[in-house]
Amino acid sequence: MSVPQQLRDKSDFDQLPDEVPVAANIADIEEKRGFSSYYMFVIEVKTKGGGRYLICRRYRQFFALHAKLEEKYGADSKKGSLSCTLPILPGKVYVGAKREIAESRIPILNAYMKKLLSLPIWVVLGEEVRLFFYQSTFDCEQMPQRLRRLRPRTRRVKSILPQVPTFDRMAAPRAEALFDFSATNTLELNFKKGDLIYLLSRINKDWLEGTVYDATGIFPCAFVKVIKDLPEEENTINRLRCYYHDSIVSIIRNIAVEEDLSSIPPFQDLMELMRREFDHEDIVLNYQDFDGDMIRLLSDQDVELMVYQSRNRPSEKHVFPWKLHITNKDDFSVYNTSPGSGAVQEPGINMP
Repeated sequence: MSVPQQLRDKSDFDQLPDEVPVAANIADIEEKRGFSSYYMFVIEVKTKGGGRYLICRRYRQFFALHAKLEEKYGADSKKGSLSCTLPILPGKVYVGAKREIAESRIPILNAYMKKLLSLPIWVVLGEEVRLFFYQSTFDCEQMPQRLRRLRPRTRRVKSILPQVPTFDRMAAPRAEALFDFSATNTLELNFKKGDLIYLLSRINKDWLEGTVYDATGIFPCAFVKVIKDLPEEENTINRLRCYYHDSIVSIIRNIAVEEDLSSIPPFQDLMELMRREFDHEDIVLNYQDFDGDMIRLLSDQDVELMVYQSRNRPSEKHVFPWKLHITNKDDFSVYNTSPGSGAVQEPGINMP
């Protein structure tokens, strides 16, 4: 059996749908604050049909994608007829400043994406690659403000609202044009005073995205009067509730982190975060089990057990179901070490 053609020829390219990514380059890096600080790569994706949009990816997402591709298309893949030569992705780096590591990866990842999008059609159209380059709601929410101003996101789609029954359209978010607005580029929406514009999304405090006359684009908020506003966007910041105990004071603090509520943080990241937040070095982390006893965390396995045991506990919206108790390293008074001794109870206080 002949080896599959590695690069697409013109006939292959013509078969690709217009929305398929054909080029991608890193436009910027953005620092995020989770249980530890990390950097996301802001990637501009270009499609065959001429569309452009931005996505945000961490290096570990590149790493996970490459592992899936190796399993499915690599030399040792069970699907030998679909195998091809994959681009090389450098391994993880554990030493050095995080920003410097992220910046050094930009040319390497740009080269990786260029070769990746030149692979045979079955790879580019495969679920793994398509999902990696798909622009999700999360990507839109993570866009750096300066890049949003340079190229606000928009959708190159025709409006389907004229085909929707009248009573449904009257319930849709919409605005009335107060003035004529003439687009200055292909991303912007043309309309006349008095036009009814159906709202699709809020780009930022100054710009909206909407549709009118089967055209979709962005426009300044100041040019319209909102009749029915868009629903309030879901808050993507979650909070970790922590209790600090010492011989003098007890403090309750909610720490904002940009991590999913199902995340399992590394033990060392939690330690560093708590040391920064409470400005103490000689501390230990604890949690309460189902019996109310305080359990000390010493490793990643302890953290995983804490998260697992907390999954069925009731929790407030955007608050992690597990909670940390921070104590001094040499303070053993909080532990239930003898029969009848009382375990520490979480204060019944709701913090904003």
